[in-house]
Amino acid sequence: MGAEEPALRVKLFRSARAFETAAAETVLDAALRAGLDVSHRCLGGNCGACRARLLEGEVAYPNGRPLGLSDDETADGLVLLCRAHARSDLLLEIFAPGTEGALRVKRLPCRVERVERLGHDVMGVYLRLPPAESFEFKPGQYVDVVLSKGRRRSFSIASPPHDARPLELHVRRAPGGEFSEQVFADEMRGAVLHLEGPLGNSVYRETSEASPLLLVGGGTGLAPLKSILRHVLEQGVPRRMTLYWGVRAERDLYAHAFLEEAARADPRFRYAPVLSEPSAAWKGRQGFVHEAVLAEVQGLGQHEIYASGPPQMIEAVRRDFMARGVAESAISFDSFDYAPDSPARQSMRAETRS
Repeated sequence: MGAEEPALRVKLFRSARAFETAAAETVLDAALRAGLDVSHRCLGGNCGACRARLLEGEVAYPNGRPLGLSDDETADGLVLLCRAHARSDLLLEIFAPGTEGALRVKRLPCRVERVERLGHDVMGVYLRLPPAESFEFKPGQYVDVVLSKGRRRSFSIASPPHDARPLELHVRRAPGGEFSEQVFADEMRGAVLHLEGPLGNSVYRETSEASPLLLVGGGTGLAPLKSILRHVLEQGVPRRMTLYWGVRAERDLYAHAFLEEAARADPRFRYAPVLSEPSAAWKGRQGFVHEAVLAEVQGLGQHEIYASGPPQMIEAVRRDFMARGVAESAISFDSFDYAPDSPARQSMRAETRS
């Protein structure tokens, strides 16, 4: 930080920790640079994983208020650190991962054990963790792959905690993407990667209640839901569960056979694929996945809901499900988006500006 830009001080509520930031950077970037363990996910203001409460000071959002922050949350003093820039010294209350029961975040080297094509634009990447290191996580969490110059790519864990060696990730091809293009070019087999995790608060909640689970996924948003699904089925959790999985066309149903077999094998589980642009031969559900849920699921407010997918889907789920009477606290969501420094995100911004 140069002399022309004085440092601003950020203090953490009920903590001795503090760090410096500048108006030109996000508060999250400054916190991570200072070595703080701050939960984050999409880095684009969509998922809400980096929520904090602003107790003192002022922040601004140079690109407009992020999608992952509602009017009520803003009124309640909540901010998203991945998009917020300090305009004064700040006092923040950071909720996670420092909440009770949170698992310790680690940075571990791992080797790519194998790469498997799951669909036309999705690869399964299976990572071998160090045998002497424990790696505990909860169904629904994710990891960051740390690239050069500190850049990160976030991927949800598709494997359940009881069967995580190797660790399964689903990687969708992003045009020009530094990481995904290497995966699809078959340049990752045997490579050593550095992971940081577990991260994220959209996790399966162990509860004694018998309320049914409703899983709503879009695209590779299936990954964390697959972790939850396998955990419930394979650990013998006595809960009914329905998965609605929305994709564009038949070829995008990269886990269709696995999910159909799981539904046939276990009466606790029901699987409902939904296509937004199906071929004429498709006889199943059509349209947007959240609309299929609204049309078919009775007693929506009695379900424990986990939603994972692109930002537009998550926003629609939150808005329309809450309008149907679902409490916001009953919806756990994970928004998938391109990283801010990826070519795909830069292209989207250029198209928006044009």
